[in-house]
Amino acid sequence: MPESPEVQALADELDARLAGRALTGVDVVEFRIEKTRGRPPESLVGEAVTGVERHGKLIDLVFGDAGRLVVSLGRHGWARWAAGDGPAPDPAPGDAGDPPPPTLAILSFDGTGGDGLDLELTDAGDWVSLGVWVVDEPREVPAVAKLGPDPAVPAFTRADFDAAVVGRRKQAKAILQEQESLAGIGNAYSDEILHTAKVSPVVHASSLDGPALDALYAATVGVVRDAVDARRGVPIARLKAEKVAAMRVHGRAGETCPVCGDTVREFSFASTTAEYCPTCQTGGEHLPLRADR
Repeated sequence: MPESPEVQALADELDARLAGRALTGVDVVEFRIEKTRGRPPESLVGEAVTGVERHGKLIDLVFGDAGRLVVSLGRHGWARWAAGDGPAPDPAPGDAGDPPPPTLAILSFDGTGGDGLDLELTDAGDWVSLGVWVVDEPREVPAVAKLGPDPAVPAFTRADFDAAVVGRRKQAKAILQEQESLAGIGNAYSDEILHTAKVSPVVHASSLDGPALDALYAATVGVVRDAVDARRGVPIARLKAEKVAAMRVHGRAGETCPVCGDTVREFSFASTTAEYCPTCQTGGEHLPLRADR
């Protein structure tokens, strides 16, 4: 799942390469991605991009007064330049031999001297999670309207964190991933945050004392912002590989914890999975591989 550090890097690259270019064509391969049927992406053809913004895990291509093309990457969506328009992706661990994700839409932009660009929107899932809206304001998109404060931005404060977390009878990992509470964090970075803070993925936020809350706040801000800085300037074709390589516990079940040397373990609850270190996070307790409730 794309998360704020990689989505910010994507927004930055799109802004650098597309600002000032006009949209010359739209080819929607999968009609289900269009969420504003009365205002399709083709309605922006001929308009120039004036900037690209990020809202949580969503991308916002701004076309001045003509409107905005907001893209929700969903669970498995991403973007890539058409062949020849950017560097080839580096394979992430476990990707060897996997076919590239299918293209669901192509956005074509003009250029001088034949240097136009084609941006492909892709989705690697078994079901379509990618979505595209054409709106005047980003908050017209339901997923944007419900977003909570974003730990990646400088305006995020301890008060924002406390309002989202303190006293809630809900697992800390679930709160970190809840977009209405904290925008931009998903499964991978929630694991990294909890490991850094030495907090169990299953503990309820209401049971955390002052020092634990201090550690969780510092980890939430630090892990996300450090990752944003680390991904800055990385070509979008290589962001997935960079993210995977940077993980300390997420996706590392069976490997050695880089902090204490214990073995990283996996825990699954309903549709959520987590990787954690027993020594660092659960007082040595091994959580069941799968919890029924």
